[in-house]
Amino acid sequence: MSVLVSTAYLPPVALFKTFKRYGQILVEAHETYTKQTYRNRCEILTANGPLALTIPVVRPNGNHTLIKDIRIDNSVKWSREHWRAIESAYRSSAYFELVADYFTPYYTKEWKFLWDFNSSINNTIVDLLEVDVKFGETTKFEKSPENLMDYRNIFNPKKKDLISEEFEAKPYYQVFENKFGFTPNLSVLDLICNCGMESVLYL
Repeated sequence: MSVLVSTAYLPPVALFKTFKRYGQILVEAHETYTKQTYRNRCEILTANGPLALTIPVVRPNGNHTLIKDIRIDNSVKWSREHWRAIESAYRSSAYFELVADYFTPYYTKEWKFLWDFNSSINNTIVDLLEVDVKFGETTKFEKSPENLMDYRNIFNPKKKDLISEEFEAKPYYQVFENKFGFTPNLSVLDLICNCGMESVLYL
């Protein structure tokens, strides 16, 4: 059965577990944009604790803007700030050099649409980890879709209890775990920097 999810920026580990578990993923392309979600936000672990990185966006049609039409606000130098934060957080991790080679281009090129940016960077992660998954996108919005597992609202930074109920967050080594203990369901980037190609075994 296919799973319906919302687009996400460097998604939480639990969402990538979903990709690997089901293999057939439909991404919602016709929902309206929702603030303060993983659609344009991810979480990494820094020396000061978890840090949310948010891509600034512009809604051309206000509250009625579809997710595919959300533009990235490049008047804000977000990409430089995000990469500096990622580099500071993970440069001492075992696999940061691997991450840098694959992901630096996403923070040096200017992207117009959030949808395109997310789709491309997530495909890069899937290819890097050799996860067997096929992505599709919706052709229309359905509030209660049939024959689909609807996970559009499960993966939400405000509803982490729903994520933990659905997926057991088994500990893996993290750079700052000596300070904070294991921090579950960070961005999949955290997993890759710390576990490298073994990340797919964790997933």
